[in-house]
Amino acid sequence: MSDDTPAENRHVGLLLLGATFVLAICGLVYELIAGALSSYLLGDSVYHFSLVIGLFMSAMGIGAFLSRYVQNPERSFVAAQIALGLIGGFSAMILFAAFAVIENYTAFLLLVTVATGTLVGLEIPLVLRILEGHGALRMTVSNVLTADYIGALVAALLFPLILVPQLGLMGAGLLFGSLNLIVAAMALWVFRAQCGWGLRAACLAGFVALGAGALSSERAIGGMERRLYANEIILAQDTPYQRVVVTRDGTRYQLFLNGSVQFDTLDEYRYHEALVHPAMTRAPRLDHVVIFGGGDGMAVREVLRYPSVKRVTLVDIDAVVTALFRDQPALAALNDGALLDPRVEIVNGDAWAFLKDGNAVFDVAILDLPDPKDLAISKLYTRAFYTDLMRRMSADGVVITQATSPLYARKAYWTIAATLEATAVPLAPDQTLTVLPYHAYIPSFGEWGFVLAGGRLRGEPLRDLPEGLRFMDPSSAARMFDFASDIGRLDMPPSTLFDQPLPQLYEDGWNEWFD
Repeated sequence: MSDDTPAENRHVGLLLLGATFVLAICGLVYELIAGALSSYLLGDSVYHFSLVIGLFMSAMGIGAFLSRYVQNPERSFVAAQIALGLIGGFSAMILFAAFAVIENYTAFLLLVTVATGTLVGLEIPLVLRILEGHGALRMTVSNVLTADYIGALVAALLFPLILVPQLGLMGAGLLFGSLNLIVAAMALWVFRAQCGWGLRAACLAGFVALGAGALSSERAIGGMERRLYANEIILAQDTPYQRVVVTRDGTRYQLFLNGSVQFDTLDEYRYHEALVHPAMTRAPRLDHVVIFGGGDGMAVREVLRYPSVKRVTLVDIDAVVTALFRDQPALAALNDGALLDPRVEIVNGDAWAFLKDGNAVFDVAILDLPDPKDLAISKLYTRAFYTDLMRRMSADGVVITQATSPLYARKAYWTIAATLEATAVPLAPDQTLTVLPYHAYIPSFGEWGFVLAGGRLRGEPLRDLPEGLRFMDPSSAARMFDFASDIGRLDMPPSTLFDQPLPQLYEDGWNEWFD
């Protein structure tokens, strides 16, 4: 802004430039809250983030178009900030209530996203008109847009690194709703000649509403969340990656990630014994075992039953989960304190990045990964990922992956088997892996599938099962490799990094049974 601009107008320009920066942060935070909460509740993060971003951007266009009909830009700017502070501030709470209580989530997602996007779309056109009206347009469109883009960058960094871990989605929404109202209050003071007592009262009422929401949010969300779970919730926490909920009924514990049960202490031993022991009894060496996923430590517990294991590396992206099951006595007891064993190293990071960055060689790899519901997860079920994994395996190394249900998602299950079967053996590129598919009944999940693979995989065990197992014995272990006709093998093409059919096959299979 040049020196010939009146001081009062320079102050207006600087105020609006700062407001644009703050409002850009608020707008993107509301967008990220809607996308993250949708992914937490419904899965498929790629789909829901794409849907929210598309709706939000389209609604911004609507808001920009509507701005031409505004008669008093100062008053409309204040009104938009008050409305945005309330809708955006309570957006996470509204959406969660729509899912847990009203059971009409999609309609409310559309309404909240379109409403916030439209109000955000009004902001820059109104700011430019106000600058023009106050003779401060020499602040220029480029400066306003620069402040807007920098604000968006700040929001993108704050959201996963600070806001979600420290405040959760509900707290982040309420905080940034308050920022919108602070901008409205500042604008009310600067433009007090254009704004009446009605807007001042509305702004004050907005602060009161957000304050009440902050004081009651934990109780309100707890009440809504209890509708989703049969047992007492003893822990509920948002992480940068997922919503973690632990429930208890007496001595029974359940872990839910994004609303999906990960284990139930009534039957988790069935799943983890079936996941771990067929691989551990067939691998010639057990010196170094790597586990991907399994941050609850249950798979580690089963691995440590073998005295010859010298080292276990647990790779789980979510540090919150591994810390809970290592440091909380009641939860650590469920894995027999396995994550505190000196042989266990915990690495919190992405599985693929771990494979590419390191050089350790593994004798057994256990893939206790989430189901391939979306592209972010299904990439860990592709031939490219398995190829990278095999490069880190010893010559006689054995890989085991959980592979969803051969009954409920039969095509997805056999696609995973076909993908491993199409993966080359590193020391003999003209050969592919030998696979041994098998399954077990887990009451919490139903009929569940697993796939063993290796370049020199043996069909029969090389060592006995350890003592103390509750589910597996030699007889039951042998039966797991038999498939009935309705879950038997299907000829499916492998999943590649650039052609990932698993999310759709998974969804189609489960929808056929449960929709």
